[in-house]
Amino acid sequence: MAVLAELNDPRIRDVTVTFVEVSPDLRHAKVHVSVMGDEKRQRLSLEGLRSAAGFLQSKLGKRIEARYTPRIEFLLDQGVKKSLEVARILKEVLPEPPADTNVCPPAGEDASPPPAPESADDR
Repeated sequence: MAVLAELNDPRIRDVTVTFVEVSPDLRHAKVHVSVMGDEKRQRLSLEGLRSAAGFLQSKLGKRIEARYTPRIEFLLDQGVKKSLEVARILKEVLPEPPADTNVCPPAGEDASPPPAPESADDR
């Protein structure tokens, strides 16, 4: 469902719907979105989505067979931004592993275990 592609608002760019929460009575839908770019870009896209909520609700109402069309609320999903920040902090805090303790062999080397020693029964 590429409804976002039908929006002509120039503020709405680089938007990805990450997940949607729908109330048990199907009257409300919280649409969590991720927006690429800085905070200004994110804020503009969110404003554009909120102003287009009525249009999107009407499109949704035509596509679903339900007694009520859910009222759409757009929320900015900060999950990606937070995970990048956590990764940056961990990189600063955790020490780099020494170069000689590589777990993976360099490219081109055999990663198979060494052969087992022969027993007296095998001879």
